[in-house]
Amino acid sequence: MILSCGEALIDMLPRTTTLGEPAFSPYAGGAVFNTAIALGRLGAPSGFFSGVSTDMLGEILADTLQASKVDTSLCARSNRPTTVAFVKLVDGQATYAFYDENTAGRLLSTDDLPALPDAVKTLFFGGISLVNDPAASTYEALQAREAPTRVTMIDPNIRPGFIAGKEAEYRPRIERMIARADIVKLSDEDLHWLLGTGDLETLALKIIARGPKIVFITEGSSGARAITAAQNRFVAAQKVVVADTVGAGDTFNAGALAALHRAGALSKAGLAAVTDAELDAALVLGNRAAAITVSRAGANPPWAHEL
Repeated sequence: MILSCGEALIDMLPRTTTLGEPAFSPYAGGAVFNTAIALGRLGAPSGFFSGVSTDMLGEILADTLQASKVDTSLCARSNRPTTVAFVKLVDGQATYAFYDENTAGRLLSTDDLPALPDAVKTLFFGGISLVNDPAASTYEALQAREAPTRVTMIDPNIRPGFIAGKEAEYRPRIERMIARADIVKLSDEDLHWLLGTGDLETLALKIIARGPKIVFITEGSSGARAITAAQNRFVAAQKVVVADTVGAGDTFNAGALAALHRAGALSKAGLAAVTDAELDAALVLGNRAAAITVSRAGANPPWAHEL
């Protein structure tokens, strides 16, 4: 099982009523939640761990996970409220206003960490769940506990506006988690935020030097690449009409993980010896799945039959 560990929230997406009035419509979401959903829909064994409320919105989250064949048995349920994010779209690009104080996800603590069954072979971390304590430290503690024996992947999905005033704690945490991870995914913008200016391969190799085996870099509408200590593979993005970009990177993560799982490469030994063909397959499935997600409103990853 691939266990996605991180935020689950309700995205309030802008819509227009039949009377022409501006409105918001609720959609289950969150970067790590979206990856879990996409993995389940792509046919990979998918599980999810987070603090999930028992309130009405929390039930929407749990039901949505289960409808996409995601195992929710490890979730920490509580009666605290659900995180809500209002989304603003400008030319298809999303910006967010988060309401996260005292929520089930934000107050996740190390006391909530489950003992993982042997079926969990890979853990995925990322998103805004790595910004605010106590949840951020809880997810880091889980990764530190499991990284020696299980594959871990991180996509920090950096949102500079959300981490304003918190960079002194956030940046060292991300750097520690990257160093422990087997796989790191970054957008080109994330990579520059972490390491400054420079060409992508040179910067990615600096990440590799810290310990990870593979760095995936998404380059927007151009495509995505996979870099190891000895390989640099690139696959162009599929051209589609973009509805919005919500969930694009999250779906790419799922496609890459699902392809590595299918190839039998999603193990520490497999990643250390990953082939060009396996990296290309991961990039192709990541790009194809993400292309479908951006072609429709909201984070709505594709099912395997849609590919």
